[in-house]
Amino acid sequence: MEAFYATILFLWVAFIVYFVTRKLYDAMRRCGLSHVKAVYYNRKIIHIVAGGLVALLVPFLFETPYMVLVMVAILAILTYLPHRIGKLMYWFQTSDNMYEVHFIISWGIVMTLSWLFFNGNWWYGVVPVAFMAFGDGVTGIVRNAIYNRRTKAWIGNLAMALVTVPLGYAIFGYIGGLAGLVASIIEHYEIKPFIDDNLTVPLTSFLIIILGSSMLT
Repeated sequence: MEAFYATILFLWVAFIVYFVTRKLYDAMRRCGLSHVKAVYYNRKIIHIVAGGLVALLVPFLFETPYMVLVMVAILAILTYLPHRIGKLMYWFQTSDNMYEVHFIISWGIVMTLSWLFFNGNWWYGVVPVAFMAFGDGVTGIVRNAIYNRRTKAWIGNLAMALVTVPLGYAIFGYIGGLAGLVASIIEHYEIKPFIDDNLTVPLTSFLIIILGSSMLT
């Protein structure tokens, strides 16, 4: 059954990435949006509808991480190859970074570590991934609506905090709220080209939740 669930989720992600966002790109361009705006809207849509939704479903569908890891590995390879061969999926990929690959890898790392360290409790991974998927997704949408380029304007971090702090608090209490706040701040910073918010947000918030939870027990 886990192989079946993984296949369904993989097909869902593929449907969003290869069909829905491509159609949305064409629609946005016809409406007069620039290539940059259309691309970054699509990247955040993928964050939310693919990465975020799948993460929320994992605790209800999987008891082991094996099929999840297979799915993540395939998605990472399929997302990396266009950069490698120079044939980008233009409707959401850009030549100046491979941060969408970072998203997939960090998604897989945090979810797997959660299962390993907490006796199969996925939620320690789901929350940091949700910060990255939903929080950073909202951040990008707000910034993209205001600016015509990729930017780290603080207005986006404020929008992210409005998502991550209540989300973290709802599941892990004050520790989760603190992790959400820190994640919304650290998202502002990156060290190009290797370290970006797709790595720092989930990993930092994961560590905060682990340390905070251990101190309270």
